[in-house]
Amino acid sequence: MVRASTVVILVGIALLFVPVPPIATILGILVILLGVALRFLGGR
Repeated sequence: MVRASTVVILVGIALLFVPVPPIATILGILVILLGVALRFLGGR
């Protein structure tokens, strides 16, 4: 099964391509960082 952190990272990458630059870019970066944090903290 796919790890939740992987899904979070993919959602963050998808947000980077949403055509609302300031909000989507900031959210995308934050979501990617959250996914990386989950990966290092052993999130499933």
